Amino acid sequence: MVFITLIILIFETILFSWLQNNYLLKSVTDYHRGTETERKLVLKLLKSGIHFQTIFHDLYITNANGSYSQIDLVVPTKVGIIVFEVKKYSGWIFGNGNQPKWTQLLAYGKQRYRFYSPVFQNNKHILDLKKQLPQFENIPFYSVLVFYGDCVFKDISFIPNGTFIVKQHNVLKVIKNITNENEPANYINKREILNLLKNAVKNGENKDIMNKHIANIKNRFGEHRSIAPKP
Repeated sequence: MVFITLIILIFETILFSWLQNNYLLKSVTDYHRGTETERKLVLKLLKSGIHFQTIFHDLYITNANGSYSQIDLVVPTKVGIIVFEVKKYSGWIFGNGNQPKWTQLLAYGKQRYRFYSPVFQNNKHILDLKKQLPQFENIPFYSVLVFYGDCVFKDISFIPNGTFIVKQHNVLKVIKNITNENEPANYINKREILNLLKNAVKNGENKDIMNKHIANIKNRFGEHRSIAPKP
């Protein structure tokens, strides 16, 4: 009887936690938007006290050439705009802020994989975002690269000013440092910025825009133009 009661209590606790997280998440985004790690970061920000109306998840920014840039997370703050790129890796991570390719080592170095620099990737997102409004030229932007998973930073160097690379458990500390150590930003029209970000989130609900974005990515890397010989 005691065992059954304990099982019921555990189940009720898990259910309550799930319902609470679902309620919080729905104030910003949906379970089908973005990746699981992105949604975990949204929840972390909400539980830290960041207002739900200042968290924008899974944005699609329209570029001048008609393409779209997908941004994981944007949070406007009193000192400027924080743009997040969320990753999930295991193994050892090696990277240089000046190089376009980083390295992941697995199996104690026996397996090596190259991936596009998250510094370059998020800098491109910020550049695309800054082109959207004239007032962005006078507003500071901060790039925060959040790594989930059990990866270890073995050699990360030459990271530019305003860019922060962090494991998920330290992201709130980085946000606090950014907001406490910088001067207030000179926002000219906050409503204009919020409307832009809201519309960028809405773009992510448009299947045509998402399909076009996926097609642009494939065209950029040219994978569909590479025909591997049949075995």
